[in-house]
Amino acid sequence: MASYSFGLIGLAVMGQNLVLNVERNGFSVAVYNRTLERTREFMAKRAAGKRIAPAYSIEEFVGLLERPRRIMLMVKAGPPVDAVLAQLKPYLEPGDLVIDGGNSFFKDTERRGGELAEMGILYIGTGVSGGEYGALHGPSIMPGGPEEAYRLIEPIFTAIAAKVDGEPCVTYIGPRGAGHYVKMVHNGIEYGNMQLIAETYDLLHRGAGLSAAELHEVFAEWNRGELSSYLIEITADIFAQIDEETGRPLVDLILDEAKQKGTGKWTSQNALDLGVPTPTINAAVTARIISAYKAERMTASKVLSGPSPVLEVDPGEVIRTLRDALYAAEICSYAQGFALLRAANQEYDYNLDLAAIARIWRGGCIIRARLLNDIRTTFERNPDLPNLLVDPTFGEVVQERQGALRQVVQWAAARGIPTPAFSASLAYYDAYRTARLPANLIQAQRDYFGAHTYRRIDKEGVFHTEWIQATGRGEE
Repeated sequence: MASYSFGLIGLAVMGQNLVLNVERNGFSVAVYNRTLERTREFMAKRAAGKRIAPAYSIEEFVGLLERPRRIMLMVKAGPPVDAVLAQLKPYLEPGDLVIDGGNSFFKDTERRGGELAEMGILYIGTGVSGGEYGALHGPSIMPGGPEEAYRLIEPIFTAIAAKVDGEPCVTYIGPRGAGHYVKMVHNGIEYGNMQLIAETYDLLHRGAGLSAAELHEVFAEWNRGELSSYLIEITADIFAQIDEETGRPLVDLILDEAKQKGTGKWTSQNALDLGVPTPTINAAVTARIISAYKAERMTASKVLSGPSPVLEVDPGEVIRTLRDALYAAEICSYAQGFALLRAANQEYDYNLDLAAIARIWRGGCIIRARLLNDIRTTFERNPDLPNLLVDPTFGEVVQERQGALRQVVQWAAARGIPTPAFSASLAYYDAYRTARLPANLIQAQRDYFGAHTYRRIDKEGVFHTEWIQATGRGEE
């Protein structure tokens, strides 16, 4: 029986495309899917004539692979991963490698890696970003786990990854769950940027009255400048799509209810656990949640009033202002994500290379953008930089555009257009640059009702005040 270089379990579109990518780059592949009919269909159509072998049982699948086996899972995160691992374990041998290429929670990855290590089996949690197109033509790949395990798969990952200026968009991220952690933060930044773009669309469409055709032109123009990114590019394409049945722009016919798979929420939750402010990302998660309350919003729209959304401003001025505001707010979104990665280094001892992460995010992934070149250069120049906002280059860019960001938030508030991500980005910038925040009052309140103590600015030590006696509000 022939031995195959690589095995993949899970033949949804992402899995199929990765298999085709691997095979196209010179490696033979064995495949298995829980639903056998999907395997048969894949082999009859997309895999026909290629060095791809089907298996119709786990035992047969493992038997097709050369040793040490390199097996990638492309199955839904959560219990399905554990279920597949339970099926695999009886047939694996010490030295075999299992790769989870789904969006698993990083702590689940660390648990699974520890369990498999006891059996001598290597395990890598790998973030794969780029959607269906990236999986086929070159994704950004974020592998984490034992470094010796990565070396087993490095030739394949290097071959199939996206390339920017000849550099593959893959690198060893770090130990244990580091790969899935970085992918989680990637997705958090993605949530923030998508929400900022959606709010920009709302202000241009409802506020300034731009048609879908005009929006296409605006975003296509922006994609030729400093805002150039995958998300801006596809947004321009979306506005150009006409529905064949109605002849109307397709975007106008899509229900305003955004789904989510949880990675953005995990980013916010983990940021709270680590004490890292990520307000733009948090606002984006909340915006998706409230979008799901469609029926309640429809009812509320009939009983709650607000101002007309029409901006009584020249559309050209709105476009120019939003361009600058969006760029400043996106920098804030990236700044929050990289600050969270820095905190994870200390908390989880991941030894993350922030410059390398910025490098592999330049191609293949959903948040790829021109500004990632500058982010990479910034962290290469100053690996210990605490926040992008205090880098001279990025700090100057946001300072120059803060007026636009303030104007956008003012317009939105005055016209009743919700801009939670823009507002959160501005508040983040203002809070981060403020030497003295009103948290002194909060700490006084905490000491008043809970004797939580406080520190002073004029002398060392920890203090507590009997506030009721001091204010004369004690019982008579």
